[in-house]
Amino acid sequence: MKVAVAGCCHGALDKMYETLELLQRRHNVRPDLLLCCGDFQAVRNEADLRCMAVPAKYRHMQTFYRYYSGEKKAPVLTVFIGGNHEASNHLQELPYGGWVAPNIYYLGYAGVVRFRGVRIGGISGIFKSHDYRKGHFECPPYNQQTIRSAYHVRNIEVFKLKQLKRPIDIFMSHDWPRSIYHYGNKKQLLKMKSFFRQEVESNTLGSPAASELLQHLKPTYWFSAHLHVKFAAFMQHETNSKEELPKATKFLALDKCLPHRDFLQIIDVEHDPSAGDSLEYDAEWIAVLKATNSLINVTQSSWNMPEKNGLHAKWDYSVTEEAIKEVLEELNHDLKIPCNFTLTAACYDPSKPQKHMEPVHTINPQTTEFCAQFGLTDINDRIQQAKEEGSGRGECEEEEEEEMDSTGSAEEPSEYNTDNSGLSSFNPDEIMLDEEGGDEDLSTCSVDPSPDHPPEFSTSFSDIRIMPDSMVVSSDDAMDSNNEELEKSGGSKQVEEKNPLSTERSLKRIGGDENGNSGVKKIKRRNQAIYAAEDEDKTD
Repeated sequence: MKVAVAGCCHGALDKMYETLELLQRRHNVRPDLLLCCGDFQAVRNEADLRCMAVPAKYRHMQTFYRYYSGEKKAPVLTVFIGGNHEASNHLQELPYGGWVAPNIYYLGYAGVVRFRGVRIGGISGIFKSHDYRKGHFECPPYNQQTIRSAYHVRNIEVFKLKQLKRPIDIFMSHDWPRSIYHYGNKKQLLKMKSFFRQEVESNTLGSPAASELLQHLKPTYWFSAHLHVKFAAFMQHETNSKEELPKATKFLALDKCLPHRDFLQIIDVEHDPSAGDSLEYDAEWIAVLKATNSLINVTQSSWNMPEKNGLHAKWDYSVTEEAIKEVLEELNHDLKIPCNFTLTAACYDPSKPQKHMEPVHTINPQTTEFCAQFGLTDINDRIQQAKEEGSGRGECEEEEEEEMDSTGSAEEPSEYNTDNSGLSSFNPDEIMLDEEGGDEDLSTCSVDPSPDHPPEFSTSFSDIRIMPDSMVVSSDDAMDSNNEELEKSGGSKQVEEKNPLSTERSLKRIGGDENGNSGVKKIKRRNQAIYAAEDEDKTD
């Protein structure tokens, strides 16, 4: 089957789906599934905009609300993970995954589903060490710390995924697995994004948690986004025994969804022809959720997952074939995910803007139904209970959060030796601007005044490539020249016209002293470059 993969969507659903329709008209290629690697921005209304951790000038309603309201319907089944620029209050309603609109499915904090026999997994958010060992304690209304920590990856999600034993076909993460750049054309990457050099050379670019999952799961494909650049790599995994067959992962990072960007990729994936066209639960994943349910934590206290160190009576939560069989029997062998989408918030009305709409903590009926069916803890219900009991986010906890420095670092030990969250020159994860307060007045934020008149659609069709059957990418820098030729040729049959705007633009850095004192707003250099490029795209 044909699978389309997109990078950071940033709410531009119309753009994505129009591009797919153009692909079908011009080349008779119709994807069966669309995957989106985060920054989807499922914004339903002005309150959701308040819960999105971006500077005010980047808060736009975009077009998701039309799909949420039913005005439009996604023309292809869409599965996505969360990134670091999301309506966190909306996605938080669905910690185990669920429908955010008809035909658009969110994988949750972490999740695994099946489509036509293809096993698809993913983890939402980005890695920050100071939040990694905390529970999911955040809930709206968020403060300036929790609006960010809400999308930080937690160790419990990584732990759950590491209990999986059966092969994964496709896996998605928003930020890149750390070290993956050593398995691709690193020279070309640094030519396109020179401000990555310091972190690439110090091996601090990307997520160590995602790298751990990559080494454990060994999926056939791994897709990421976040850094707004296209990059391919090929990683051959080490075998644990002579009997184990060698495995390899084809990694691809996608660019963001903007005109004149190569943001969509089409791949052919082997599937089960006898399988239906419905999205399905994964029985092993459901069994893992049941097995790890007792580990749920909704406090911001840090703790480690069980491990074989003499401190835990149980450390292996992987499931038996018998446990998987029990899940199948509970479902009467019908794994189809019910189409039980429900509106849980008012939808944006362009004729009646409500700039001061406040976010509320909502328990989604989909999550209630899912937890009841499988005997799981409803995380949001547990948070509500904790708040009512006075053990939720209190004043002392907020003060504790405020002691963190401006980059979000905290003096907490991490199970990873190297952490980039405190680097003074670069921030690989978040956009950190002085104007990025989560509690600022939405009257200063931008809500598109004319959503019914979107920007003119690019007819150059420069946004799609057909992926080759295999990606031959070497980690040896001596092979860079060969890979540059592959990069120039697109590595595949291109289905777009050459675009003169695709060349890398030179970008200036904002300097300052070691204390961050400068006459301008502090923007991490990488993010400054990325967003400067975005501003140029918008003016082109």
